Amino acid sequence: MSQFDLENNLSESEKLHIHLALSPGSKEAKPSPASMPLPPQTTPVPQPVFMPGMSHQSEEPAPTSSALPERSKGESIPDRSKENGKAQDSSFDLPRLRLHIQDIAHEGSSIFLSSINASTVLPSSIRSIHKHLYSPSPSPSSSSSSPTPTPTPTHPPPTRSVTLILRDMDGVAYTTSSDLDADHKEIHFSLRYITSIAPSRHTAEITGVIVHELVHCYQWNGLGSAPGGLIEGVADWVRLQCDLAPPHWKPDQAPAKWDVGYQGTAYFLQYLEGRFGKGTVRRLNEKLRKERYEEKAFWTELVGRPVEQLFEDYKKTLPRKDDGN
Repeated sequence: MSQFDLENNLSESEKLHIHLALSPGSKEAKPSPASMPLPPQTTPVPQPVFMPGMSHQSEEPAPTSSALPERSKGESIPDRSKENGKAQDSSFDLPRLRLHIQDIAHEGSSIFLSSINASTVLPSSIRSIHKHLYSPSPSPSSSSSSPTPTPTPTHPPPTRSVTLILRDMDGVAYTTSSDLDADHKEIHFSLRYITSIAPSRHTAEITGVIVHELVHCYQWNGLGSAPGGLIEGVADWVRLQCDLAPPHWKPDQAPAKWDVGYQGTAYFLQYLEGRFGKGTVRRLNEKLRKERYEEKAFWTELVGRPVEQLFEDYKKTLPRKDDGN
């Protein structure tokens, strides 16, 4: 994980608030009014988030789907860059971070707590996302005489809090907005899935899933019009940049279509990044902030070619399979 710097910044641990719950079969402990007080200026998460009765929602998302909440039509997109007179880069404020473990007695909870330090992994993951999606990148210039390309301004969404909820559910993980508003996010991570991870992969896989889901808290989606495969592909592309690709990902395998999603689209985006220059995916994400996704116009304006042609070019770079196979 050479590119993924898991910083051990103790000051950031103050931003992480942990909520634990016992399983129904465990001894119940009555909460004390003095226990786990919230620090000043803590934004409370809506109470239903921590109610065991909400666990039936695990049946709603697809097993490996990560839903990106859409903004309502006509809803304005806050532009935090105006506060400092420039687009934000690495100097951004971390959101309020919370960890809620619905069943502390679950085997998956033990694996999670012994595999990663959430107080450092969550902030470090968010910093990596900002690095790859929002750090200033040079704009493509048609003039070779320009010695210093103008950086493309980028504008992260105003995510105010992220709550990581570990609970027993089907699938892997999904991301959604809280009941409060779209700026407060929830990541639901399956304890059942965590128990299925090979011991040698505990830290890398848990971190990789967290990075993927956190991207959904920080990416744009064309005002709700972008293809789901592109949204998932960007999330896995960031995971790929963080050196967190799992062993089963196959970079030399051509997907059935460019927007198949996940790692299939991630490697296509990696090809575009190499072909059109560093910052291509960053510009793609920024373009999805400002306008609805219209496929032909979107890609032609972004890189000068239709995506179908780009995908055919990409497949030509991959190893060919023998006709007999």
